[in-house]
Amino acid sequence: MLDYNNPIALHIQLKNIIEKKIEEKVFAGQIPSERQFMEEYNVSRSTVREAINLLVREGVLEKRHGKGTFVSLKPIQDWLGNLSSTTETILQMGKKPGAQLVTHYLTETTPYIQEKTGLKEAYFIKRIRFADDMPIGVERHYYPVQIGEKLIKYDLNDATLYDLLENHLGIRLAEAEQTISSGYFLDEDQEFMKMLDGTNALIAERIIRNRDREIIEFEKAFYRNDLYTFKINLSRKFG
Repeated sequence: MLDYNNPIALHIQLKNIIEKKIEEKVFAGQIPSERQFMEEYNVSRSTVREAINLLVREGVLEKRHGKGTFVSLKPIQDWLGNLSSTTETILQMGKKPGAQLVTHYLTETTPYIQEKTGLKEAYFIKRIRFADDMPIGVERHYYPVQIGEKLIKYDLNDATLYDLLENHLGIRLAEAEQTISSGYFLDEDQEFMKMLDGTNALIAERIIRNRDREIIEFEKAFYRNDLYTFKINLSRKFG
């Protein structure tokens, strides 16, 4: 509760309370309305607005027109140069990873995928990825048929595909080629993503090979660009 005898201004006290509740994940999405704060802490609307505006300026909260005020989500940071799974990346950020299987089936590949992989047909797996129960992306995986047919025997909800490949199917992942571009989510994916209209996507294409340089997977993933970023370490060469 607020301490009215404390020399610290009321809006600063309220700001600190809101921050603490965010840290404790009491507030994880939309925060209470101004009126709810006014009634709970017996303060004026201006005090509530000052506290919230400070947190907005600090990037802790964000206001969404016509919807309310929400906790700003820190983007997942995926370091380029490491062949890590989405699950591993999310865990490294201290968040809870999740996955939901949407569909899987045998399919003829597009000319583009054929050119990239040499696969005329593949086993297709589509999953939605989550961080702390928030959808952050849609991943489309294409596998050689014999690999895909083995993968689907496992429960692919919340499973780590790299773990299944390496530790259950005995396939050693050795290297990957990744391309990153910007674009938009496909219309069919809009229903899965809780995002503002017009949110752009980071599109990551990845081709994974084993030690014999055989194609193991072609992946095309669409990630929310407000919740997922890619980072890389660079060094300058001398001499």
